[in-house]
Amino acid sequence: MKRAHAWACFVAAMTACAPSDPDFDVVLKGGTILDGTGAPRYEADIGIVDGHVARVGDLIDMTAAEEVDVSGLMVAPGFVNLHSHGRLQGLPTAENLLVQGVTTAILNADGGGPIDVSAQLDEAEAGGLAINVGVNVGFNSIWSEINGPDDTRPSAQQLEEMQGLVVAGLQAGAWGVSAGLDYKPAYFASVSEVTRALGDLSPWRTVFTNHDRLRPETGFSSRVGMRETIEIGEATGLMPVITHMKIQGREQGSSDAVLAMMDAATERGVYTAADAYPYLAGQTSLAALIIPGWAQEGGRDAMVGRFAEPDLRARIVAESNEALDARFGGSTGVFLPQTQRELTDVMAEMGASSGGETVVRILEEEGESPSAILRFGSEDDLLAILRHPTTSIACDCDASTGRGSHPRGYGTFPRVLGRYVRDEGVLSWEEAIRKMSGLPAVTIGSVDRGFIAPGMAADLVVFDSAAVLDRSTYADPTARPDGIVHVLVNGRWALRDGVVTGEQGGQVLRRSPDMAARPLSLQGDRSLSFTGGVGNARVAVSIAQEGSAHSARGLIGLTIDQTDLTMTALGLLQIVDGWASITGWAATSTGIERAVTVVVDGLDPRYPGQAGTSVHVMVDGETMVDGRSEAIATVEGGK
Repeated sequence: MKRAHAWACFVAAMTACAPSDPDFDVVLKGGTILDGTGAPRYEADIGIVDGHVARVGDLIDMTAAEEVDVSGLMVAPGFVNLHSHGRLQGLPTAENLLVQGVTTAILNADGGGPIDVSAQLDEAEAGGLAINVGVNVGFNSIWSEINGPDDTRPSAQQLEEMQGLVVAGLQAGAWGVSAGLDYKPAYFASVSEVTRALGDLSPWRTVFTNHDRLRPETGFSSRVGMRETIEIGEATGLMPVITHMKIQGREQGSSDAVLAMMDAATERGVYTAADAYPYLAGQTSLAALIIPGWAQEGGRDAMVGRFAEPDLRARIVAESNEALDARFGGSTGVFLPQTQRELTDVMAEMGASSGGETVVRILEEEGESPSAILRFGSEDDLLAILRHPTTSIACDCDASTGRGSHPRGYGTFPRVLGRYVRDEGVLSWEEAIRKMSGLPAVTIGSVDRGFIAPGMAADLVVFDSAAVLDRSTYADPTARPDGIVHVLVNGRWALRDGVVTGEQGGQVLRRSPDMAARPLSLQGDRSLSFTGGVGNARVAVSIAQEGSAHSARGLIGLTIDQTDLTMTALGLLQIVDGWASITGWAATSTGIERAVTVVVDGLDPRYPGQAGTSVHVMVDGETMVDGRSEAIATVEGGK
């Protein structure tokens, strides 16, 4: 009924439009287009209608309600931040993300967030959204809820209950499963228990992102923790994503070996991706990664109780010193942003004998664990990670209302563009934008964001390549960056001439099972052919795209409830393993046009061993066709 109602509304809208209306709501005129694929930049106009890109090209003979000259500026897809935390208070304005060019954020990083993701999304939507928001299923939240705060082994029934909660989250539209196995109590779960708690999730074709676990038993090895992420992804049928990837402490300088491990997994069929931010320090609570896991078992009160026992305290201090040395280069690796003080200064003031003793005293005196900036890694390792073809850029931050204590919350994306592209040439403009838009979008399975092409959502960022640069520092973490000029979210001005407008054009984004997480495969020649009936619709597709082309060519015809639509402008043809999607602009017989996305899935794992093709058609983002056809799709090419 809902789909029928949506189609009826669509047909009514077709007949309500007057022929004299402008061709476009907005035209961005004369910008340099970086389309998100990594292909060479080019100059073109972009026409926007009803929140979608309608045309890309020379639009001089067409009309617009508003025309904005962006000549001399670069125009890119809005940036997709894969690693955001689950605070909702900042989403109605999202100033710190908009001034970086971020238009979409995926919440519940590091395994956190509410277990009921449907309720979380409803709450976010009710509060108003300046940017688009999706969520992950948080493994840590589920583990803690079912198994409690202690280092205890879950029963078979508990593991089954965890599986059910994970699947329920995916059914509600989550974009993947996240974990933070370095955080307690999920830290206590064995790899086998994690895989059993997740079960076989291969039919969902989505991601497993994990904050890798560094344990004293492994010498606090980043490499071992990343290998766990890959192993869990492989065992559960999920795409492993090494999140906020870094090589810490004693393993600095080993980026070649770590990246080779990722490449080896991909070569054996376990495509492995990553995300990273361009800083050499992270941020979390002071206790989380310094106090040993056994001492944190049972929560804060139990931990503080152990501090009071002399023998346990001595052991905790010694093991905390070992963690400080192995992970962060000792006490000099810790900065306390709330008081703007180095841990070494606090240690001297207290007259403490070591960094570990200082951390214990701070935790005893304060009602909760304060935030800490934790320094790690080397610039050479960071650059190698940023260059790796599967690494997306992500800020590991949330939508802020002005607060913040790490410069990444305001500076991540402009820092990459200004420092690592323009000033140092570590990445090209094309490659950097690919890592901020198209790559993260396909990594999670999105089909209508991350690129500039007809039919794509009009999430766009306009920036000045000569001026873009971060200004935030550890001393002044909320300083706004330079050079981000305009941001549109679903075609609405979220940032205009560098000023946040207050528009709430963001949407809640829910993933459907046919949105397959995948590599970015848009460089080779590729084609799609399919003709078949699906319920009340008939779909005929015969299209191809050359690797160097900006859009596909060919014919797509759709008949839905006896209403015909014909594609008048095609976007990007995306393919992988018998699966394909295409966006475009379609017209009815009356000449009225709307954005259309078609997903054709010849290897839908929900129908194992069954011949046929799943077809999903969206018009203006609303599902109009979603079913199974006996016809066979032919998907070829790509790389």
